[in-house]
Amino acid sequence: MAKLQKSIDKRNALVKATIQLVNNNGFHATSMSKIAKMAKVSPATIYLYFENKQDLVNQTYLEVKSGYTDYAFANYNPEMTVEAGFRLIWHRIADFKLKECESALFLAQCDNTPMIDEPSRQEGIKHLQPLLDLWERGKKEGIIKPISNYLLYAYTINPLSFLMSAQIRGTFVLDKNQIEEAYQAAWSSIKLCN
Repeated sequence: MAKLQKSIDKRNALVKATIQLVNNNGFHATSMSKIAKMAKVSPATIYLYFENKQDLVNQTYLEVKSGYTDYAFANYNPEMTVEAGFRLIWHRIADFKLKECESALFLAQCDNTPMIDEPSRQEGIKHLQPLLDLWERGKKEGIIKPISNYLLYAYTINPLSFLMSAQIRGTFVLDKNQIEEAYQAAWSSIKLCN
């Protein structure tokens, strides 16, 4: 049992090191030797858990994405109204991005790099299925604009990454009022005016 835990700890250390190094140096400047050094393992140990750098990055992305969406949908019930469901999910995502900055920053970088391969990107999108289903229901019910889910995401969720980055840099502080204003702006951008 101790050997299994030691193996899990090594893999977790590699994932954590990957997140930290990518956040601080970018994907291309993050070498396998730097990851191994930060994780305090030999470079050869990486290959016990991952095929290569691409596999390490893809698996780290999917692991972080899974934690992000587990958090985002933890209290969501598909029976909620579209607006109540979106409000809950949006606020949970905002909360995650502000509390789990390292993970959120890593995901934001993954969204803007070709480093994540397409199968992993598609698998990552599947983690968002409850939100995508909510938007589809909202479109059918005439509550949400009938536009691409990519546009819905761009107008509602992506601004949170910008605000999180501004807060990390110290140029903007998100308080409760500003979070609510950001939510209202996100909701207004996608709801159909009746």
